[in-house]
Amino acid sequence: MTDLIRHFLRGEGRDGQGRRLAEVLAFDDARLEAVHDFIQWLFPLPDPSQAVPGSPVLGAAEAAAIRADPRAQAGLRAALERMAGFYAATDHWLVRHDHNHRRITRIIAAARDLLDRDEAAAFHAAISARNAEAGGVIDPVSLRYWERALA
Repeated sequence: MTDLIRHFLRGEGRDGQGRRLAEVLAFDDARLEAVHDFIQWLFPLPDPSQAVPGSPVLGAAEAAAIRADPRAQAGLRAALERMAGFYAATDHWLVRHDHNHRRITRIIAAARDLLDRDEAAAFHAAISARNAEAGGVIDPVSLRYWERALA
């Protein structure tokens, strides 16, 4: 079946666990941290997830359909806003190594490819500012991944 990710982002379809977009966006911060199988649906990429095998992989046709679909765009923007809020409100990821650093790379890359570079750059700037406020604790390798995801 095609367009599974687009239908999910439109709020019409369900992810691999049967959740709708609104349900995922309503997760509290603790649940966003604890659950690991939603980020691939919110921020799809053309490469398979290393963290969650079997997660959706974004094809070129579906990516184009998402870019052309105002409702899917709105869902993606809502996801970007929710995750920006999560990273603004929590501190546990502000350490040298954390699984959230991979999530951040994914978010930046998906926002760049499916929304636009300016929205990805704004998210990147907010995350980078949080790291700077924390004393620049995140491993430089992760920071380089974020920069490359933005390029």
